Amino acid sequence: MKIMFVCTGNICRSAMAEGIFRKIVKDHGKEDKIQVYSCGTYADTGDFATEEAVSAVRKYGVDITQHRATNVREANVEKMDFVFCATYRHKQMILALYPFMEGKVYTIKEYANAGKEKGIDIADPWGCSYEVYTRCAEEIKENLEKIYEQMEEKGLTK
Repeated sequence: MKIMFVCTGNICRSAMAEGIFRKIVKDHGKEDKIQVYSCGTYADTGDFATEEAVSAVRKYGVDITQHRATNVREANVEKMDFVFCATYRHKQMILALYPFMEGKVYTIKEYANAGKEKGIDIADPWGCSYEVYTRCAEEIKENLEKIYEQMEEKGLTK
């Protein structure tokens, strides 16, 4: 199974999500079954994750120092089984580029909460304090744990 996380620049939210989800997958011994990627709708391919993003996920045992941003147009989105977006706007952009992906593209919070949560966006921490990044990383981690649990319940992690 191939999973893609999407945000704007692929240097904060989706970079943290990719790193955190890779760790979740590894902790469950499923790294041979689930491949994890990320990209950004306006990413400059090759950019590094922000220092704040690197620091915010480090406390979870996640190292994204080697992360390099990928623009959505270079990311093979069409080959993904699931695409999880930071915001509804990102979801709309992905579906505008890849309309045949309908049913495979969700916001992170939308999938994690089975569409029950009203606020489905994860706010962009770019340019904010380290504290904002740590809250963002925690929000991402909590939702990704729910996503993994749902995938496991549906038999998608086998």
